[in-house]
Amino acid sequence: MSDATLDTLAAPVPWWRSRTMQRFVGNRLAMLGLVLITALTLACFVGPWFLPFDEFYIDLRARFAPPMTGAHIFGTDPLGRDLAARLFHAGQVSLLVGFAAMLMSTVLGTVVGVVAGYRGGWLGAVLMRIVDAFLSFPSIFLLLVLAALVRPSPLMITIIIAVTSWMEVARLVEAETRTLRDQEFVMAARMLGLPAARIMFRELLPNVVGVVIVAATLTVARAILLEAYISYLGYGIQQPLPSWGNMLNSAQQYLADAPWLAVVPGVAITLAVTAFNFIGNGLRDALDVRSDMVGA
Repeated sequence: MSDATLDTLAAPVPWWRSRTMQRFVGNRLAMLGLVLITALTLACFVGPWFLPFDEFYIDLRARFAPPMTGAHIFGTDPLGRDLAARLFHAGQVSLLVGFAAMLMSTVLGTVVGVVAGYRGGWLGAVLMRIVDAFLSFPSIFLLLVLAALVRPSPLMITIIIAVTSWMEVARLVEAETRTLRDQEFVMAARMLGLPAARIMFRELLPNVVGVVIVAATLTVARAILLEAYISYLGYGIQQPLPSWGNMLNSAQQYLADAPWLAVVPGVAITLAVTAFNFIGNGLRDALDVRSDMVGA
């Protein structure tokens, strides 16, 4: 075998040509989800620049205009505000709340899971009993109680959703860390005298990042759904700042006469949640090492 062949075999495979990426790209539902969420994000953050109205512009003469009426592509609401402008601005709020809540809950759940899984003993038991205590309360009721006790704002709603969403991440990371803590690379790090913090966050954490990524993707979908839920019930984002949830709340009394007021934000929520679930399922399958073992 020539030196050139050996160099070719030894060269690292670019990430876009790896088996993980090939499996993800080959998953049709995952790619559909990626296309949907990309289109939805572009529409929400770029779309308002192409609309002749902003989300607060009121035209009482155009009240309850149906979709495709003049420049109102999605129609107008009871105050004559352009529904497309409000939908896109609401999408910015809902998506940002979803991503921010995902980041907070993922960081908290990952730290708790890694520490509990690596340390074990009484510390791990205490941390996981805290997780169990949070999980013993129905998350919806806990979310509504917290939302009713604080002044609603995008920041507070984000924190509340994060506080009620980190436990599943902690459980997944703790289980994965527990299976890795007795591996040879961890034992070697201990023999070298590396501090526990370095072993947990420099050695173990990179090996559980696949679990974290999948959990984070699914958490975004859950956070968007929870924000819509509590805003629909009146405890979340408050008018006049639009969100998909409070747009549904405002539309419920006009379902018979102006159904598009509920259909438009409802479709947006469905597309966003479905897209993130497709991506999460695709990542889970792509990062599953058992697929490599079967292929081998």
